Formats: sequence, structure tokens, C-alpha cells
Amino acid sequence: MEQMFYELPPLPYDYKDLEPYISEEQLKIHHDKHHQAYVDGANALLKKFDARDSEFDIKAVAKELSFHVGGFILHKLFWENMGPAEKCGGEPTGTIADYIKKDFGSFERFKKEFTQAAVGVEGSGWAALTLCRRTNRIFIMQIEKHNVNVIPGFRIMMVLDVWEHAYYLDYQNRRPEFVDAFWNLVNWDEVNRRAETWLSSPL
Repeated sequence: MEQMFYELPPLPYDYKDLEPYISEEQLKIHHDKHHQAYVDGANALLKKFDARDSEFDIKAVAKELSFHVGGFILHKLFWENMGPAEKCGGEPTGTIADYIKKDFGSFERFKKEFTQAAVGVEGSGWAALTLCRRTNRIFIMQIEKHNVNVIPGFRIMMVLDVWEHAYYLDYQNRRPEFVDAFWNLVNWDEVNRRAETWLSSPL
């Protein structure tokens, strides 16, 4: 069986489509350079496993692979749960809106807590909205780097990248402004699709 490798996924929109909240230059660098770097890093490590012709530190390689694959997956989710402001943003409807009302009481409270989680990530990382099938609850999760504090088995519905490379050209060190801008770009249809797909799958 032929071995397969990671490939950089194309954006589901053009580089200019997230303006004025994310500039064309910022998006190009983030996607073409940073996301590509995680693809390349993961593939280089997979080739180490394939070679099997030299000894290597499996503990170190496994940790590094988790970092790069985590970066690949989270960025793919990030691009897909955003879209042009004229089609996205606002308040959610459908399944995810029902869960937000059930578990947070209101969209305003959810938005405030998710924003706090994103702004408060220590160093580099992500804020994520996740769904636990076992308890039928949604949770907000802080992910440090790409692979620290991830809860196994929780399906991710929405992510926000708060590494500085996600916003520095547009916002310098003003992370809270970038997080506020993100709410204009959330593709709630995609968030709902993820939730409904997960809810319809076997436990």
C-alpha cells in the first residue's frame, strides 16, 4: 500500500475575502508560509518513520509529530470556520445556537467567555469550541501551542488561532482587537455542519 503524506489544503475563499478584518498580506503569509511549515514538518517526520534505517529518539519525534500534525489540523479547521463578512458573522442559528443557549444561557455570555479564553491563552495557542457526546455539552477549550491541553475525544466545532503569526501584520500586539474582529468572520453554517455530523455519528 502506498504511503500518503499531508498536503496544504487550499483556502475556501480568496486571499482578499476576509478584508478588512484580515488583510490579504496577513492571510497569504499565514496560509502559504506558516501552515505550509507544519505540513512540511509533519511529512519530514513521517519519512523518518518510513525509513527505519537509523535509530532516533522516538519520544522526541512523537512529541514533534504531535505538534506539527496538530498545527496542520487546527489551521485547516480555522480556515473552514471563517468566511467573508458579508456572508458570515452575527449570531448562530440551528444546532449550535441551541447548544449555546442550553450550556451558556445566551450567545452574549458564550461570546464573552470564548473571547476571554482566546485573549488569555498563555503564549501561543488557540481557543476552541468543542462538543462532548458523553455528556451532551459544549465546552470552551484553551489549546497551548497546537497540542497542549487538548481533551481527547472532544470534537472541535470552531477554533480561533491566537498565535502572533495569525494577526501581527494587521494588529501588532493587540490580540484583543483581532479576537473581536474574528466574530465578523465566523462561518456558523460550517460550525453547525461539524456539530450535526458529530452528533449523527456512533459513540
